[in-house]
Amino acid sequence: MPSKKPFSLLELASVREGDSVSQTLSNSVAYARHAESLDFNRFWLAEHHNMEGISSSATSVLIGHIAGQTERIRVGSGGVMLPNHPPLVIAEQFGTLECLYPGRIDLGLGRAPGTDPITSRALRRDGIGAEQFPDDVERLQELLGPLQPGQQVKAIPGAGTNVPIWLLGSSLFSAQLAALRGLPYAFAGHFAPRLYREALKVYREHFRPSEQLQRPYAMLCLPAAPADSLDEAQYLTTTSYQRILALFRGQPLLMKPPVESMDGLWSPAEEAGVRDFLALQLLGDADNLRQRLEQILATVEVDELMFTVDLYDPVRRRHALDILAEVRDSL
Repeated sequence: MPSKKPFSLLELASVREGDSVSQTLSNSVAYARHAESLDFNRFWLAEHHNMEGISSSATSVLIGHIAGQTERIRVGSGGVMLPNHPPLVIAEQFGTLECLYPGRIDLGLGRAPGTDPITSRALRRDGIGAEQFPDDVERLQELLGPLQPGQQVKAIPGAGTNVPIWLLGSSLFSAQLAALRGLPYAFAGHFAPRLYREALKVYREHFRPSEQLQRPYAMLCLPAAPADSLDEAQYLTTTSYQRILALFRGQPLLMKPPVESMDGLWSPAEEAGVRDFLALQLLGDADNLRQRLEQILATVEVDELMFTVDLYDPVRRRHALDILAEVRDSL
């Protein structure tokens, strides 16, 4: 009988209206600990900047904090937006994390800046951006690999740690690059559902074995609103609807309490856009989630699943993990 497919989590350290960042990060720790108790595989944090309502901008700092408050679960970036950083800095940060928490750190890399153009320029040296992503990935692999004779620039700590590098994407570009480099690949179906089949197919078909990875390993990230009933899930997911609507409108992304109805809060065009954004969402109780997940898995081959759970109440959010674990164990 095949072993169960690993389930993992993506975290934005989302701030609720009226909460402080300190309270938000405390909630994230409790969320990660509960995930670990349920044998979730990874807990990744996403880098975003200049977004009121998301407090994961200092991604490597939060990874260290979460790893220090847990014992077994892998902790990493989903992802570090590499155009914002010199590869040497990332190699040193994640090399240090690997030395502190051996065998538990993942380095997921994204090609987008994770912010607006003005903030992107404030983060990174002029003239360097996404077009340099393949070269930056190669440089990072060198810096985290064994020291070479005559190597002048060294990541200390970092060299020889071989922190696992993942490429993240929402299009075909990173799928092709991950296949070429022989790296694991994660597709961002939680906000870009359109190309997941094509990207994962391209990745598998063009994969070349590497020292890090002998066979393709793909992960699909999905939005989920698990609850004890479909009605409750439909109520709770209005928090996500309001948040995505705020994103479309360029408003702060603070999490709002769920509402009984979205009528009057969005236009028909906005509703269509939000539902398209969440086209791969798992919504409902364990049976609803299992059925939806089986539909998705019938169309694509993945090795691991990652979820975003955008629920307002921290207790209900942790309970949602109980439901996801039940689904995992029954697949």
